[in-house]
Amino acid sequence: MRESSFIRQNKEKWEEFEGILENKYKDPDKLNDLFVQVTDDLSFSRTFYPNRSVRVYLNGLAQKVFFSIYRTKNSRRSRIFHFWLEELPKLVYEARREFRTAFLLFALAMAIGALSSAMEPEFLRTILGDSYVDMTLRNIESGDPMAVYKEKGAFGMSVGITANNIFVALLTFVSGVFYAIGTVGLLLQNGVMVGAFQYFFVQEGLFWESFLTIWLHGTLEISAIVIAGAAGLTMGRGLVFPGTLSRLKSFQQSARRGIKILMGTVPLFFIAGFIEGYLTRHTDAPDLLRGFFILCCLAFVLGYFVWYPVYKARRGFKDLAESNTLHADADQQIDISRIKSSGGLFADTFVWYRQQLSTILRNSALAAGAFCLLVFSLASPSPAELYPYPNELFGTLEVLPTFFLHERAAWLPLVHILLFAGLAYGLYQPLLKLPVPGQEEVTLQPRAVPLLKLAIGGALLTGILITMRWFTPLLLLLGFPLVLLWTFITLREDRNTVAGFGRFFFLLRGEFGRFFGLAIILAFLGLIFFLLLDTSIFWIILETITLNFSLEQGSLDNMLSILLTFTALFLLFLVFSAMLAGAGLLYFTLLEIKEAPHLVDRIRRIGLEQRIRGIVTEDTRYDQASA
Repeated sequence: MRESSFIRQNKEKWEEFEGILENKYKDPDKLNDLFVQVTDDLSFSRTFYPNRSVRVYLNGLAQKVFFSIYRTKNSRRSRIFHFWLEELPKLVYEARREFRTAFLLFALAMAIGALSSAMEPEFLRTILGDSYVDMTLRNIESGDPMAVYKEKGAFGMSVGITANNIFVALLTFVSGVFYAIGTVGLLLQNGVMVGAFQYFFVQEGLFWESFLTIWLHGTLEISAIVIAGAAGLTMGRGLVFPGTLSRLKSFQQSARRGIKILMGTVPLFFIAGFIEGYLTRHTDAPDLLRGFFILCCLAFVLGYFVWYPVYKARRGFKDLAESNTLHADADQQIDISRIKSSGGLFADTFVWYRQQLSTILRNSALAAGAFCLLVFSLASPSPAELYPYPNELFGTLEVLPTFFLHERAAWLPLVHILLFAGLAYGLYQPLLKLPVPGQEEVTLQPRAVPLLKLAIGGALLTGILITMRWFTPLLLLLGFPLVLLWTFITLREDRNTVAGFGRFFFLLRGEFGRFFGLAIILAFLGLIFFLLLDTSIFWIILETITLNFSLEQGSLDNMLSILLTFTALFLLFLVFSAMLAGAGLLYFTLLEIKEAPHLVDRIRRIGLEQRIRGIVTEDTRYDQASA
């Protein structure tokens, strides 16, 4: 082919490539495909036009693509701005029906709460509790009806309220997994409480004072709970209306959307907690000032979550690197040759979960069943005495530490070492088989050395879990992924424990943010799983199961304890499996960043493999080089 014909044939494609490179928001997948096509053209030009300008031009274009993929990534600051200015408003606009539904449910519940309190005086005590009502009445008699906001220190009150509100929002969101019914129930419950609470002060002739005090922080706080409800409804919609997708994939997509919407509430809770801790207590502030502040908070909520998404939709959203549109159902493959962000690694974990779901469910159920069989058959107390579960929020999390360290079963740590090692042995198999250029295929064999490495990793994980101090949550957040990544490195690269630590620090150096981001996402997912155990719906399901058995109360309590223990451990091992996958997939990204084995292999093939319009040609030089 003449050079002029080659240029004329590909000119439009190269110009399109240059336009993509100049775009501020680049799709990494498109850039990767672009790199392949450009290197194909460059290989062709090196063969047939080695001393012509077209080769120089294509070489420069290939360098631009390379640097766009590996060097000129958007900064962390620009990604944050992009999330708040583009991605979140787009998600809010797409979920506008869920937002309207959540708001109407909450408003309806508030009206029901106020009307019920007006018609039935005892309703208020049923909803708020006798102690809170009596305390408020005493404060009213003493001349300071809002004294409840002044009892504690500003900082402690702010932190406690922020944490409580975030957990309420998490529970409201995660309840959407029950086909959105749980989220609807919690929106109604919280709305009834707010309506009854507000009417209580109306009844006492303190509407204006209570309004200016409560809604000073409540405007952001209640708005955030409604938004969390919309996020839960978004997640539940994927289960109720999967469309053309499988129910599992539809849930995966809708859960990802819901989590991102829920993330938008976190700043609101921190600001509301600060206001309630530091500002609400100043009830002697001018009414005009407090009213203006409430209007400002309301204007912000309506502006950002109502007006701005509609405004952006009319003007058009910028192309997002990751589309949130539900695509036709198809098998997805994990591409370990690409460098992934924390969000990308989390998405790959979902894909891996789907591919290995039957294995994960089977192994997790077997591990949970083995634990229950050993503990309840060898320990002397009855199951209800060994593991009593309080029917309250975070009741299961309170019992969870005794799964690993119990005064009546001193051998529990050894059981978990074996269980963790066994789970890792089964779940690492498919990850270790993923091919990497320059590395031999790894297959775990039931030999002493790999099993010993897994046992050491299990011992370290169990050691973290049995500390049970104030710093244990931080150890769990950082220590678990670190140990799993180190264990995977020793198995994948067949290194001893000491060399594995050196290799671990080399790969992680400079990439701790990527690691920490993935760890936070997986920890958040684990917390959501465990919050399911403390929802009213789950307890209703358990009680419904026990009603089908004609047993004495003591036997029913034992049965309930066994069911809860099995379920809690089953969920624990499901989360552990996600962490295993995340650590393994993170290894391949870190390897590509530090050593780029796939890129090196692709560059090595340039000039050896000749293509004309994507078809490999027969070339004696290629054959000789291959030989």
